[in-house]
This record gives sequence, structure tokens and C-alpha cells, in this order.
Amino acid sequence: MAKKIPRVDLPDGLRLDTLAVREGLPRTPWGENSEALFLTSSFVQPDAATAAARFANEEEAFIYSRFTNPTVTMMERRLAAMEGTEACIATSSGMSAILLLVMGLLKAGDHIICSHSVFGSTIMLLGREFAKFGVETTFVSQTDVAEWRRALKPNTRLLFAESPTNPLTEVCDIRALAEIAKAAGAWLAVDNCFCSPALQKPVEYGADIIIHSGTKYLDGQGRVIAGAICCSEQLVNEKFMPVMRSAGMSLSPFNAWVVLKGLETLSIRMRAQSENALKMATWLEMQPSVDRVYYPGLPSHPQHELAMAQQSGCGGAVLSFIVNGQASGGPTLARKNAFHVIDSTRICSITANLGDTKTTITHPASTSHGRLTEEQRQAAGITQGMIRLAVGLDDVEDLKADLARGLTSI
Repeated sequence: MAKKIPRVDLPDGLRLDTLAVREGLPRTPWGENSEALFLTSSFVQPDAATAAARFANEEEAFIYSRFTNPTVTMMERRLAAMEGTEACIATSSGMSAILLLVMGLLKAGDHIICSHSVFGSTIMLLGREFAKFGVETTFVSQTDVAEWRRALKPNTRLLFAESPTNPLTEVCDIRALAEIAKAAGAWLAVDNCFCSPALQKPVEYGADIIIHSGTKYLDGQGRVIAGAICCSEQLVNEKFMPVMRSAGMSLSPFNAWVVLKGLETLSIRMRAQSENALKMATWLEMQPSVDRVYYPGLPSHPQHELAMAQQSGCGGAVLSFIVNGQASGGPTLARKNAFHVIDSTRICSITANLGDTKTTITHPASTSHGRLTEEQRQAAGITQGMIRLAVGLDDVEDLKADLARGLTSI
């Protein structure tokens, strides 16, 4: 391109916490210190010839907010810098980021390999919706690298994983999956929602593409819906931007601005919430009415050592646990006991969202994974007695008391 949108003049080698508050676009002539919010649908061009050049991608500029907006660009550049990728394209939600991913990369007849432990809507989108258009998905164990390798086909084009998964917090070996993908000539996409770049950078382990639901930790206070794909400039320009211009799963400038400001406190929030989650997970393991706790920060977690290596020594802020009842009364009693614990809380917010500074609690089998069949839930290890806790910044002792109210009265 003859002309590009200018960049912030920053020194090389800046660390994540500095990039989180400095990367974006140069200040406007007004010299604002907090990034400007550009609430406009379109941008005026100086003349017809320039407009034609810009619409033809011969010159980089802001044209129409469906696919070019300064506030959105600031958020994209900041997140890309934090993830360590060349570029980023923001979307209207985390699920629309996965939609854009598949629409941009694949066609009828292509094949995806995906963990069967991922978010329920991801399973529905890949396994059901894209199947209508001839894209096949094989679901495999999150942690069995050999099973990923056995699932390869000549038409495999994409490997998709979450790490950790929602809600069992299973951790995949990103480097091993990247080697499988590379050998097969496929892309590896990793959903980094639970860790964020504050704890984990999948690109450092060989991932090609990073997926985000900005609704979660990137915003951090449960205010807006947002999504993003972080990857190479080539993928953004050649694969994803053409689809964005046509299909318009765009992030609004206001939502982008909220996420942009959320990124400034991402690192400090993630570490504080991870610390709280570890305290809660350790306490839950000692409760007689809890059968099992799933949290990567616990030594009892099957992938604890891998998680500590990939996630900067932190377990993240999400944990799940199973209450008593399954063995003695089956799924009906287990569900009843789980509901009792959830309904006994007075501090935790009963909502399926996560990533908030407020601690949230939910029953995955009937909410985030409620649309799956029982067979799909069983394959993912999601039982009726499971509760997911996304730990916020509430006082840990208050959270313990809040959960103890239900746990001690099962």
C-alpha cells in the first residue's frame, strides 16, 4: 500500500504491561491522554479519487466502521501486541470470531479436529451449523495427543482447542498440537479466553491463530460483548478482512473502547483473581461435600505441571467442582444438590458469564452446555453435579462463607 495508518511511536522491546496501556494509535491533534472514542458510521474522504483508492485497498485509511474504525483499530493493535502476533481483527463476540475463523479459512469438504471439552456453543457451531455447509468436525480428547494425530485426514485444515477448557479446565499441550498441525499443513487455533495474554501466549508454543471472547477477561467487568482473532497480517488481510467486509460481524467502537480500557488492567486483575481462585480451590478440596475439584493450579490436576509451564505459573481464575450425590443418588440427586449450593449463595452472581471482577457461579450442564446432548456432555466430562466458579475480586473469606452455606447443608 502506498500509504498506511500511522502507528504510535514506541521504543522496541516493550513488555506486556507497558503495551497494555500504550499501544494503539497516535493521539489526535487535541492531545488526549485517554484514547478517543470514534462514534461514527463513516469517514469523509478528501476527493473521489482518494475514496476510490481507499475502497480498492490501494491506500490504508478509515472508510466505514463496519470494517475500519480508529477505536477498533486501537483495540486490535493493543491486543495483537500483547499476544505477540502481527495483527488482530476484532469481532462482535467471541462466537463471531470463531464464525469468522471458519468462514475465512475453510470451504465445503474441509475437515476440523476439535477438543470435545470446548465451550458448548463452539461444539454446536462447528459440529452442527458448519456441517450444513459441508465442513466436517471430529471431536477428540483434549489431552490425548495421539488421538488428535489419529483423527487427521487428508482434508484436515484446522485444529481447534481451548486451554484451559470450559468448564473442566483441561489443559492441552499447545506445542505438541502445533507440531501435528504443521506436519499436516493445517492451522492451529487456540482459544485463549481463560488465560488471556497476561498468563499465556499460545503463539510462543507454535499456535497460528488466537481466539478471544473479549466479553470475558479482556473487558473484565462484564460490560460489553466482544471478540477477536489474533494472527499474522497475511491471514487478516487475505482471509478474514474480505469476509468481514461482506458479512459484517463487526465490533462496535464503543465496545472496542471499553475492551481497550479493560486491557490496561488485565495483568493485575488476572494475577489477583488467579490467586483468589487457588485459595478457593484449595479450600474446596477440603470440603466433605465436594467429590472433586478441577483447577490447573492444584497439584491434583492431571495437567498441573503443563499448566504451570504454559500459564506463567498461574492456574487462572476459573474452577469447577462436583458436589456429593452422583454415586448415591445418580444424576437427579447430583443436580438437586448442585442447585442447592448455587441457590444458597448470596454473594456470588448466578450467571453463565465469566471474567468479571464479581465472582460468578453456574451449573454448566443446564446453562453453558445445556444445548448439548447428554452423550456430548458425558464425553466432555460434564456431570449434573458439577458447578463452575469464576472467581473475581471479592474477599476470599466471604466467598468461602457464601459457598459453605450450601455445602454444609446438602
